[in-house]
Parts: sequence; C-alpha cells; structure tokens
Amino acid sequence: MHEKNIVIQPLTQDSFAAFGDVIEKSGKDFIPINQGLTERYHALSLAQISGDHVAVGMSIFHNLFATQIPFQIEMLERHPYGSQSFIPLQKQKFIVVVALPFDQTIPDEQQIQAFISNGQQGITYHQGVWHHPLITLEANSDFLVVDRIGGGSNCDIYPLVELCYVGE
Repeated sequence: MHEKNIVIQPLTQDSFAAFGDVIEKSGKDFIPINQGLTERYHALSLAQISGDHVAVGMSIFHNLFATQIPFQIEMLERHPYGSQSFIPLQKQKFIVVVALPFDQTIPDEQQIQAFISNGQQGITYHQGVWHHPLITLEANSDFLVVDRIGGGSNCDIYPLVELCYVGE
C-alpha cells in the first residue's frame, strides 16, 4: 500500500476557492447599519441546497477531542444535495481536508489538500465537495454548522485507497 503525505497550508479565499468559501471579515467591505453601531459583512457565503421538502438548518457541533498533528485520514465524504458551513464559536483553529473530484463518483486521491483556519475564519464546502469530517485542534470546541436539513441520503462516504498523513 502506498503512503501520501499532505502538507497543511494557510486557509485563504484564493487557495480554497475550488472547494468553497472562506467566511471571514478580514479584507472585506462592510455596510454600516443600526445607526452606525454595527458593521454588516454581507453574504460572505451562500448556502446551497437541492431537493424537495428541505431547508437550511443551523446546528452546533461540539467536538470532544483535539486532533494532534500529524494525523492519518482514512476516508472522505461529500454532501451531494447541499453545502455545509463550519464557523468556530471560540476562535479555535481547525484543519480542513478537501479533494477535487476524480469523476462524478469518487475524489481524486492525488489532489487532496489540507488547510488550517486562523481561528477567526469559517468555511463553506460547496455542494458535492469531497472533504474530511471536522478536525479541531482543541478539545471541547463548538462550531456553528449551516447545512441542508431534510429527507434523502445526503452523505456519500469514500474509503481512501492510500494511507494519507496530514502534517507539517
């Protein structure tokens, strides 16, 4: 069996554009509202959903355990009928592992990339983007999650053929 090492890179809108959006106010324009007391950073990311009788939902994911770098990944998943956003609620850094598609049904294992949030960034995976489940570097951390709620199977799982290690 082959091994693949994936280097973690900084999360920027340009580097992450093929996979989704970086949700952050840094470098973004705002609209002053509420008599100038609030800055609104408008539409930093848009939710995507498809299907009948579905809605955009907001949930909190509470991660109990911290992940230590380097770490091994064994699978990727995707949500074919909706985007999925993760926003850290305690300014915690987290790792984002994504892959470009190989074809309509599987990810390209040679195109797996890893990014690290600076703790003030959230992300949106575009609809159908292959990614690893949430990886946080801090135990007992909360994330606001915005995703599709509704019927039907909206999670495809792909077990990786190669051993993949994510680290510096």
